[in-house]
Amino acid sequence: MNALSTRRDFLRTTAAASAGLLLSKTAYAAKSKSVLLFTKSSGFEHAVIKVTDGKPSIVENALRDMSAKYGFQLTASKDGRIFDSKEFHEYAAVVFFTTGVLTEEGTDKNPPMSAQGKQAFLDAVHNGLGFVGIHAATDTFHTQPDPQNLSNRYVAHGEQSDPYIRMIGGEFIIHGQSSDPRLQTTNVIIDDQKFPGLEGVSSPVSLMDEWYSMKDFAPDLHVICTLDTTTMNGLAYKRAPYPVVWARMHGTGKVFYTAIGDRPENWQNQFHLNLLAGGIRWAMGDAKASVSPNLKTAAPGYAEIPAPYPAAAK
Repeated sequence: MNALSTRRDFLRTTAAASAGLLLSKTAYAAKSKSVLLFTKSSGFEHAVIKVTDGKPSIVENALRDMSAKYGFQLTASKDGRIFDSKEFHEYAAVVFFTTGVLTEEGTDKNPPMSAQGKQAFLDAVHNGLGFVGIHAATDTFHTQPDPQNLSNRYVAHGEQSDPYIRMIGGEFIIHGQSSDPRLQTTNVIIDDQKFPGLEGVSSPVSLMDEWYSMKDFAPDLHVICTLDTTTMNGLAYKRAPYPVVWARMHGTGKVFYTAIGDRPENWQNQFHLNLLAGGIRWAMGDAKASVSPNLKTAAPGYAEIPAPYPAAAK
């Protein structure tokens, strides 16, 4: 074999190896799923989702770390027009940390969803799009009317709830007010230690956050965690333990919600991050879990609605 043929064989081998590497990378990219993080605030804008000086929010940074660890692509947006786009239908899952009526411009002044976009979103979840709600996602699309005194939130609307509330599986009523701590340390009871991200975690977990008091829980909820209200202060929590982390099927779409996430420090908390990552992976189809309904056994007093706070003196 002469030097010329040796060089020719070397070039062929190198080209084939390069092509194989390129094909491998292309195949990996083709398999990589995409997740949309949507953080529009038509109501109150939480500090953890604020973009300051063009820098990503605390929540976005945490999810980008997850995307690198678990191999999915992440897009972050506050623009409600995305639900009218062709690109929206390419996502495997969508993550909401939102507030208010998203079809209105509202607090953050970013473009709202259109009515058609809301319906396209709900249809997509019903038809298989994964959905993950974080904290204020249950403070979104309240059943109307939603007057300033919040009176309608203390009514159980059931099947008459807003379609978004029926999809996510519960609705925020209120949290502790000025006379009671809105931030309290309490025990989170783990009802499903086999859910992705909770492997090896002992129950209960002591955690400080802004705890939502909620109602209109979907009857088919698979409760993952309940809130131990027995040592909590304030009218909002004078009730039996109730779900704060859950999963359910909405049509063929996998829905996961966690009430944790108000406090910046909890975005460094491994219990919260591992549980959220497990929820995202399950919602997009990369992790398995049994989500059979267990609402009545995990939280027998789930239907209790706390007494309203007295009207502020004028």
